[in-house]
Amino acid sequence: MEIQTCGKPIDSLLEKVLCMNILSSDYFKELYRLKTYHEVIDEIYNQVDHVEPWMTGNCRGPSTAFCLLYKFFTMKLTVKQMHGLLKHPDSPYIRAIGFLYLRYAADPKTLWSWFEPYIKDEEEFSPGSSGRMTTMGVYVRDLLLGQHFIGLQQQCGPNACFFDSSWIGT
Repeated sequence: MEIQTCGKPIDSLLEKVLCMNILSSDYFKELYRLKTYHEVIDEIYNQVDHVEPWMTGNCRGPSTAFCLLYKFFTMKLTVKQMHGLLKHPDSPYIRAIGFLYLRYAADPKTLWSWFEPYIKDEEEFSPGSSGRMTTMGVYVRDLLLGQHFIGLQQQCGPNACFFDSSWIGT
């Protein structure tokens, strides 16, 4: 069963400039060779070292993480596959991309049921290129509560009609 989405086309889930840069990037075009969920996970494991949307340094192309996130958008992940991402033991970046997928593509009404088990997750990692460490639980809370995350407006997200931040004790 596919994950219930917010109903937007995949090319409107991310900001237009980022989406256009992903689709035109050589790296994203190389990802066409990856046909399975497991191949994409292996690529995340081997290539991703932060989950910011843009490359660091002088190159301002889309990051590896966001190219792989977009690849997952094109694959329309199932509930079973998402559980596999969120519980993956090998890399926090695999997990973080799973949470990003949900935050951008999932039906906002389902976010709490996906994120709640991970609110107090103590796994440490550096989501940004700065090397600053945080826990997965803090990262998840930031994804839920922030209207902007790492410089991008989140297109689909919780709103006051059905999401109460007191649920997570902030």
